[in-house]
Amino acid sequence: MKNHGGCNIAGVRVHAVDYDYTVERIIDAAVANEALSVSALAVHGVMTGVDDAVHRWRLNNFDLVTPDGQPVRWALRWLHGIKLPDRVYGPNLMRQTVAQAAEKGLCVYLFGGTEEILSALTAKLVDKHPDLVVIAEASQFRTLDATERDSLVQRIRNSDADVVFVGLGCPRQEIFVSEMAADVGLPMLACGAAFEYLAELKTEPPAWVQRYGLQWFQRLLADPRRLWHRYLVLNPRFVARIVAQHTGLWNPRLEDTEAAVEPIRYG
Repeated sequence: MKNHGGCNIAGVRVHAVDYDYTVERIIDAAVANEALSVSALAVHGVMTGVDDAVHRWRLNNFDLVTPDGQPVRWALRWLHGIKLPDRVYGPNLMRQTVAQAAEKGLCVYLFGGTEEILSALTAKLVDKHPDLVVIAEASQFRTLDATERDSLVQRIRNSDADVVFVGLGCPRQEIFVSEMAADVGLPMLACGAAFEYLAELKTEPPAWVQRYGLQWFQRLLADPRRLWHRYLVLNPRFVARIVAQHTGLWNPRLEDTEAAVEPIRYG
């Protein structure tokens, strides 16, 4: 297992860890009924922190932020000399965590997405792990008021769940986990597109596309109107930031204070 600790990537703390360490940490927290906030960040996720000091504070206070994208993994090597064997990709992290949860008789809670996505995802998970207990709740796709938020916390706490997977899209899912993990008191994973991939409602890129960091290009071709800004603007800006950090032209700090962090309560 590899854990090189948290590293400064453009001012966002990314943990240089592998799958084995991350899954074990999550399962240990689940067995102990302890809060643990986890997210897998690609370039887009890192840049949401670069561009928003409040959100950067949220990300830097996660217990684990794994290098989801190959460019983030490469940045760990270039800036900090850390050579990880692979990225820790959200869908694969969910697969491995669910497998370990099923093996240990743990219950998983799925929050986010539509009823259609959750129905398909639950069916796929139970088909693969027949003894797995799955509880699913769709997103309302709006902000929750304080009463609704507290009610959701109680539903999760009273559900006998051991691990919570959150699929609301970036950065909504990170905001949600940041606000909810301590009150829920369980490991919560912000896992992005994992719900649709594991439900087999969307096709994952081939292994070679993922290995060479070209997943962004395939997604851009599939949905250019929605994703052009994310990939054609944010990707070059990320590279420029990493180059500036590497050369010392820019020295981002991790020690941002909690400046006016207002609850958003996405649900």
